[in-house]
Amino acid sequence: MTDPVAGNPTGTLLVLTTLPDTDSALSLASSLVTRRLAACVNILPAGTSVYEWQGEIQRDAEHVLLIKAPEAGYAALEAALRELHPYELPEIIAVPITEGLSEYLQWIKDLTAS
Repeated sequence: MTDPVAGNPTGTLLVLTTLPDTDSALSLASSLVTRRLAACVNILPAGTSVYEWQGEIQRDAEHVLLIKAPEAGYAALEAALRELHPYELPEIIAVPITEGLSEYLQWIKDLTAS
């Protein structure tokens, strides 16, 4: 890929978040793609998350979303996730995609271009 962002040769991210149910996951994913903030969002089947929140151990079923997006658009993507996410403190983790099929990475870039 050309046009690399500092430290990420492809300029593409895999952003992870979790949602409590299928309906909220589908709604959020659709909104991100419609807004052209993400080219694709995979919704994985519900798994169990175990974590501490406000001094209590929680065990909740959650869907993991794998969001493919351009690094240059991360700020707008994070703002949308904060706006649309049902959690008070959503998990939002971005991992640089340092390698990948060049045609696929170009597809992500093409679909999210303003």
